[in-house]
Amino acid sequence: MKFSLWPRNDRAPAVLLDEVRAAEAAGWHGVWLADHYMPNTADAAPARGDAYEVWGLLPALAAVTERVRIGTLVSPTTVHHPALLAKRASTIDRLSGGRMVLGLGAGWQVNEHHAYGIDLLPPGKRVSRFEEAITIVRAMLAQESVTFHGEFYQVTDAPCDPKPVQSPLPLLVGTRGPRMLRITARHADEWNAWGTPEEAAPLRAALAEACETVGRDPATMRTSVNAFIDLDGTAPQNGRATLAGPASAVADQLGRYAELGFDEFILPDWNLGRDPGRLADNLARIKADVFDQFPA
Repeated sequence: MKFSLWPRNDRAPAVLLDEVRAAEAAGWHGVWLADHYMPNTADAAPARGDAYEVWGLLPALAAVTERVRIGTLVSPTTVHHPALLAKRASTIDRLSGGRMVLGLGAGWQVNEHHAYGIDLLPPGKRVSRFEEAITIVRAMLAQESVTFHGEFYQVTDAPCDPKPVQSPLPLLVGTRGPRMLRITARHADEWNAWGTPEEAAPLRAALAEACETVGRDPATMRTSVNAFIDLDGTAPQNGRATLAGPASAVADQLGRYAELGFDEFILPDWNLGRDPGRLADNLARIKADVFDQFPA
């Protein structure tokens, strides 16, 4: 199993890039960034707080690294037109020498859609629009030109030149709903979910069922899972999946992910300290005491 880092994109770019350089030097597999415009709230109320735009940050990540994969967790198709996503991803794949992963989702964060006047359709319509979007993105990244006339998108002889270095450029979908899982099985290369091993097990089983439903071998789908790590029991609690306990206990839980067939564990760093020095120390400790105990 590979281990990747998910930094918050609310810190100053120079601080973020230092963390990313350190992650590459330390041997992390990938670096992922969220695609949101403001902190989330429980309702439509907008929230203040730094949130650097992910498509402005990704070229910098590509420029200061040479090995790690870089990608979005995940870009909502409510916000980004699929043709622009294809062009951006292809360009960053070229900048990075073939290390870009385009993470996609149907969109969910109410307050940013409300504040910026972006339509957040009812769930069924949102999923239908997502299916059209991922179809267009996949086609544009691979075909000479694409014509698609759907309910939500109209593209005519749309090119995406130059093509990405990777063929295919990996598309990742973060989702858990049955219909979205079937769309993922048809169109995506990778799938991502949040959860402890207990929570992730039925989700991965549902993905395998979706693959079988659409006639895809589940073994051809790369899978990743996200959870916080708290080695001391002192990190702020945020209601998201957390692996807590001494390093040996956390390693055991990671081993359960591997037994479930997950290919990659992605660590959000959001609970590991705001001070860059403390954050770096915590990341180094987790990598040395937990991740490095697994075969490379």
